[in-house]
Amino acid sequence: MDNPPLISIKDVVVTFDKYKAINNVSLDFPQGGVQFIIGPNGAGKTTILDVICGRVKARSGTIVYKNKHEIQNRKPEKIVHLGITRKFQNPTIFPTQTVYENMKLAVASGKNQFWYLFNSKISTEEEDAIDNVLEAISLKDYKDKISGMLSHGQKQWLEIGMAVVKKPELLLVDEPIAGMTSLERQKTGELLKEIGRERTVFVVEHDMPFVKEFASSVTVMHEGRVISRGSFEDISNNEEVVKIYLGRQE
Repeated sequence: MDNPPLISIKDVVVTFDKYKAINNVSLDFPQGGVQFIIGPNGAGKTTILDVICGRVKARSGTIVYKNKHEIQNRKPEKIVHLGITRKFQNPTIFPTQTVYENMKLAVASGKNQFWYLFNSKISTEEEDAIDNVLEAISLKDYKDKISGMLSHGQKQWLEIGMAVVKKPELLLVDEPIAGMTSLERQKTGELLKEIGRERTVFVVEHDMPFVKEFASSVTVMHEGRVISRGSFEDISNNEEVVKIYLGRQE
């Protein structure tokens, strides 16, 4: 029997004033892998991530997570506790804190206020988790460095690490390679692919060579609608996609 979709979106509409940013979209996302969402500016790509994580509200429709949780219009903190974490385009790290302190704050984000006031310690298991993630994101040697001194790419990796250390089942990532060097872009793709072996990653991206190399699947959006889905080869051979989007990339 096939696994149920990780996220099932049905008849979802998101409006900003009178503009339909998401226009009656129905879409199932399978579990696992790195699933890219592409399309022209204003297509609704980022809004899809926003409505999944609770940052914007759906005017109508349903979003079901893991075949049992209706998450449309839930508060973001409630959605995080279900196992969905969002990484935004610009890093939102604490630049005056060390890499380790940023990771520790990420681990502690679900703890109550008394932890911050009276304890501020994490378990040996949590310490090990931090070390393992820092190793994976190539920041183990920077553990005691002030995070504001990291390169742009390293800051992006740190924020990805801060998301992953919370052990989400779904990681939402918006344009992760903007402003990176070619080496950083390659390493970021490899990192996302490795994360996608154990959990599901949704990535909004404009860089087509990057999408081609690292995508498990691709969803193409235009004017708030889904116009194509499939492998990179599938969408590359879709005449509508080429006309609306891929042709402009050349």
